Amino acid sequence: MKQSYQKKASDVISDKRLDCVLALLDLDGFPTTSPITIAKNQGIEWLTFCTFLDGNKIKRIENCNRASVCLFSADPMYNISLVGKIEIITDPKVKNEMWYDDLQAHFSGPDDENYCVLKFITERYNLLFDFEEVKGRL
Repeated sequence: MKQSYQKKASDVISDKRLDCVLALLDLDGFPTTSPITIAKNQGIEWLTFCTFLDGNKIKRIENCNRASVCLFSADPMYNISLVGKIEIITDPKVKNEMWYDDLQAHFSGPDDENYCVLKFITERYNLLFDFEEVKGRL
């Protein structure tokens, strides 16, 4: 059952570029959430996001790299909660690989110095589909 739910979650995430909620600890140790769009992913194993290098998320990650990601929908009904670690990537090759056209509204291109990639690596998950829940570790 765990593998079928992991597959369902992977299919949801891979279906299209989705918005989700990223939870990080702020500099005072309190949880904060930010909406963010998934750039690319490999199932639920890892997800990437594109953001501003000079933004608050970066300061929070530098302070504590523990994070959580949540995707949810009422129709169809699902809740995908992932917990893991997140890293900041400024490597030009990775930035170019993760670039997508919608980012042009915020950055001059993949070589923009204020553009960076966040890579979230899942350690554990809580998946809910149609009121049936599965928890596990990767």
